[in-house]
Amino acid sequence: MKPKLCTTLKKYSKQEFFKDLSAGVIVGIIAIPLSIALSIASGVPIEMGLITAIVAGFFASLLGGSRVQIGGPTGAFVVIVYGIVVQYGIEGLVVATIMAGLIMILLGILKLGTIIQFIPYPITTGFTTGIAFIIFSSQLKDFFGLTMAEVPSEIVPKYVAYFNALGSINWINLAIGVLAILIISYWPKINQKIPGSLIAIILTTVIVTVFQLDIDTIGSRFGVLGSPVPHFQLPVLNLDMVQSLIQPAISIALLAAIESLLSAVVADGMIGDKHDSNMELVAQGFANIASGFLGGIPATGAIARTAANIKNGGRTPIAGIVHALTVLVAMVIFMPLVKLIPMTTLAAILIVVAYNMSEIHRFVGLFKSTKSDIAILLITFLLTVFMDLVVAIEVGMVLAALLFMKRMADVTEVGSIEKMLHERYSESEHIRKTLMDKDVLFYQIKGPFFFGAASKFIDTIDEIKVRPRTLVLKMKDVSVMDATGFNALNTIQKRCEKHNVRLVLTNVQKQPYELMKKNGFFEKVGEKNIFVNIDLALKELTSKAS
Repeated sequence: MKPKLCTTLKKYSKQEFFKDLSAGVIVGIIAIPLSIALSIASGVPIEMGLITAIVAGFFASLLGGSRVQIGGPTGAFVVIVYGIVVQYGIEGLVVATIMAGLIMILLGILKLGTIIQFIPYPITTGFTTGIAFIIFSSQLKDFFGLTMAEVPSEIVPKYVAYFNALGSINWINLAIGVLAILIISYWPKINQKIPGSLIAIILTTVIVTVFQLDIDTIGSRFGVLGSPVPHFQLPVLNLDMVQSLIQPAISIALLAAIESLLSAVVADGMIGDKHDSNMELVAQGFANIASGFLGGIPATGAIARTAANIKNGGRTPIAGIVHALTVLVAMVIFMPLVKLIPMTTLAAILIVVAYNMSEIHRFVGLFKSTKSDIAILLITFLLTVFMDLVVAIEVGMVLAALLFMKRMADVTEVGSIEKMLHERYSESEHIRKTLMDKDVLFYQIKGPFFFGAASKFIDTIDEIKVRPRTLVLKMKDVSVMDATGFNALNTIQKRCEKHNVRLVLTNVQKQPYELMKKNGFFEKVGEKNIFVNIDLALKELTSKAS
């Protein structure tokens, strides 16, 4: 494992530096309004999101396994972070972030980066769309300017409370929010270099300030803002807190790993490169540890910012480092003005983020897939929205594993091959005699022979009404066999032995062969009854018959 920065700097040119500098500055400007909005949605002070963009963005690029990955706070963490803050406070969030970083480093060291690819697409789509819906739902109060004492955290009570508060809509607040969404949506048609979210913040802030409109701003809601400059803080640790935060930390680590590696894969496709998934996990782990110790929140690879980096010419980790420094410098200079930003504008930014994140076309597109995929998609989505993201991923993975096993069991076939052999040896009279002998039966197992298919194998053999003198099993298409499959085969061998039936195996592949050999199966069945192929077995049976 080696950071991409080490390899890309070997032939680094002045031209590449200026491209990275330009891209880094643009992505840094994009990151500022998003970091502010995500902080508020996550229930943490604004400066924590900005510090995350600075610290995590810096370390993710410095140590990362991707040339162009941009690290920082993302919408995927909003639900988890908010839940941890409510239950354990900021101190608990810091500890969970550091623990998650350690878990990610361990995953990278153990070279488990490629394991993420085994998480089924319906699960990632289901929980991503679910998170997007929760983010959207959490912003309606500020977007409409509703007068509410407390917004319930559960989704159904939340919408009931919104409905009851409809009479308190602040129409000026709503107009500013709608204006912000229109600017964000249509500004890219005018200029793609400067992000629409930044223009929306500037224009709506100017309008609200100049006309002294009576709507909530960051300053009126939160008062004095802290410094965006990272500062070291040592969390207070105790064993009870660490134990209670293990599950939230695993959730953060899993989500960060999934999103950062998905983002890296997307980036690879855009630049024609290949990232180091294990190095990327280690880098994201260090980024989260640094973010926790320096006053930030959980971070991961941000797909939208990474794509913006590539589109603006960024090709090495230098662009990501410049992005982090841009956020730092800009916030040191402009932090006093942040308090003037309208809350409805930040809500509008997050509504657009939620829409983009939901990828609703992919969600709807999955309804053309199999019933099992649709079931996993909907269950993961509904559990994310109504229960918990952790539960959604866990249940989704278990369901996906069970359905995969069922599919594999369905694929595995066990049946007679006598008809096929008759056609194959139609011109050989001696072999045809053997095939016509009712005391010799020919069967094959076709497909993976594991616990999902073991019962099918035993049931098929049990259906044989006439007890043969010889049972031939062709195993050419059994590439893999597990302990349950072997146990099923062993059960049949014992039955054959009990009833004086000769068991013959042909075409045994490498993995099943090694498993049988380790378990002494060949001593039981006899080496003379194991044949390289069906032809040799038939030749031997024919010679005995004659």
